[in-house]
Amino acid sequence: MIDNSDKERVRDATDFAALVSETVVLKPRGNDLWGCCPFHQEKSPSFKITPSTGLWHCFGCGKGGDIFDYVCERENLDFPDAIRFLADRAGIELKEERSAGHTNGPKRSRLIECLTAAQEFYNTQLMRVRGDAFQAARSYFAGRGFGSAVCKKWMLGYAPGRGALVQQLQRQGFSKAEMQAANLAVERNGRLQDVFYDRVMFPIHDELGRCIGFGGRVMSDAKPKYLNTRETPVFHKGKHMFAFDYAKQAITSTGIAIVCEGYTDVIAMHEAGFSNAVAALGTSFSIDHVKTLSRFAKTIICMFDGDVAGQKAAERAVQFVDKTESDIRCVVLPNNQDPAEFLEDHGDEALQTQLDASRQLIDFVFDKRLAQYDLTVPGQRVRALDDLASVLAPLKNSLLLDDYAARLSDALGMDRTQTMQRIKQAKPLGDSAYATTVSKDAAPTAAAGHITSTYQQENLEYSFVPDDYVPYDDSSAIQDVPSANNTHSALDNSVLSVDDRRQIDIEQELLSYMAENIDKVRPFDMQIGTFTWADSRHEAIAWAMLATPVHTAATQVVAAAQTAVPEAGQILSAGRMSRVWKGSESSKLTFLLNQVELFSTKRRIREIRSKLRGAEINEETEKLFREATQLQQHVNELNKTLSSLLSPDNNG
Repeated sequence: MIDNSDKERVRDATDFAALVSETVVLKPRGNDLWGCCPFHQEKSPSFKITPSTGLWHCFGCGKGGDIFDYVCERENLDFPDAIRFLADRAGIELKEERSAGHTNGPKRSRLIECLTAAQEFYNTQLMRVRGDAFQAARSYFAGRGFGSAVCKKWMLGYAPGRGALVQQLQRQGFSKAEMQAANLAVERNGRLQDVFYDRVMFPIHDELGRCIGFGGRVMSDAKPKYLNTRETPVFHKGKHMFAFDYAKQAITSTGIAIVCEGYTDVIAMHEAGFSNAVAALGTSFSIDHVKTLSRFAKTIICMFDGDVAGQKAAERAVQFVDKTESDIRCVVLPNNQDPAEFLEDHGDEALQTQLDASRQLIDFVFDKRLAQYDLTVPGQRVRALDDLASVLAPLKNSLLLDDYAARLSDALGMDRTQTMQRIKQAKPLGDSAYATTVSKDAAPTAAAGHITSTYQQENLEYSFVPDDYVPYDDSSAIQDVPSANNTHSALDNSVLSVDDRRQIDIEQELLSYMAENIDKVRPFDMQIGTFTWADSRHEAIAWAMLATPVHTAATQVVAAAQTAVPEAGQILSAGRMSRVWKGSESSKLTFLLNQVELFSTKRRIREIRSKLRGAEINEETEKLFREATQLQQHVNELNKTLSSLLSPDNNG
């Protein structure tokens, strides 16, 4: 385990801006540095780093965090390895390290030999060793219809752990460096130990059938459920696919590739005669996968789950349709079944019928999205247009766009030129940073670039509207938001009201401000103490930052927040007021505090109204009614204050 002091030494020794500048051209804008995101394709910069806090965020794809999150994303590393990666760059020896000196690493051929030996060891453990754990592993595979012949063919295995693999590989002459470089062993407390333990093992091969890595499924309630080999000199999960070595010949002969989501699904498909099936490895279906399959297949059929995640996966895959000559199609099995379940219940002929009925990816996405709207209502047709425009946005420079825009305009009964223009202005689906704060009913005005407001009876809505904002629907922007009353660990997006969404967003803006300016916020701790937070994580982050000593550096304020809430880096990095605020600097904090208090007060009013609805009149309900009346008066006062802050005199 890496010591926390080592982690902070590595952070302090790394020039974050220089690290990012290796792959991104950064330009200063205020206190931040901006550039095009390295993690998705874009033409205008939406990626920023804030040197004072050591945080980064992309308003296009929504990713963000601290320097370690950045390295995890860029290098495809897990968190400890990201720290090791930066430690090596900075020449820092971590306390967990017991050997000095670095080499260029073992030869690739030796790594593959080491991984092949591990594959044979795991398979032997599964097939021959007695004991409860080994029997449980055999029962796991048997329960999925994988008998001994299947386990031998696919070289499935079991990893017992407790250093058993390390000892075996040492006996075979493999060095510590070779085992570590292959991600088969790790040094813990000065001892070399197995990376995988108490897991059933799925070996992953390259095109030539050589073992290059593993996927291991846990045999207990431990997390993560699946653990994949990390990036190594021979294994890149964003490029390789499970079972591609088995499937390549069938893909070539049939001209069809079937892409599934899981190891067991692929094996079940092959054993049922669908030997052209593969799976991505712990990552989304990528352009590298598309390019590889396109070398052999004229048709790529993606078998997505039938749930919301499956639909989103289909929508993400739309961006690849013009990057290949292959026809990308999709199948969603009924009743949300995966391929293995469907085969067990219905057989191979029924699955072949499903494959024969596969649809072009774009048709599936169009129908699924449009089915959410009543197209007889003009306003809903406009919403549908904006919705599909964001799906098609990655294709705005594609030769296919004319055809797709024509099909969309025909489906909606709209002008083709206007439809095309809307698509070209839209932001891709991942660009969710703005939608949660902007009223979907409020279009940009001539004053765009300033904070704007619209008054609706008892509700004054404040929206951050940047100069390049284009409205679009983003009903999925807020996910897994913890419940304020902790009755559930997370709230489904569909139950969040407009006020809930905006409160969550403004809370995040306040927290981002606090991370950079904590000493300016300390005098208002009493006001913050009265807030009823929409996201319980936000409350924990706020008090963790306020608990730091006066004059604490911003990086240490962020570190304190991360100690309280591990994902604090992602939350704190998402603030964008520094980009869009046009008012005076002195009024910014007042605006944020009053805005959070406004939504917090309205939340309390809603709680009281809920209690009063249908309740008998008594002393308690009369007390609640008086409280609600006083709170509503306070809401009106806050509205006036906020209106004043947003006046031209204050907006500069």
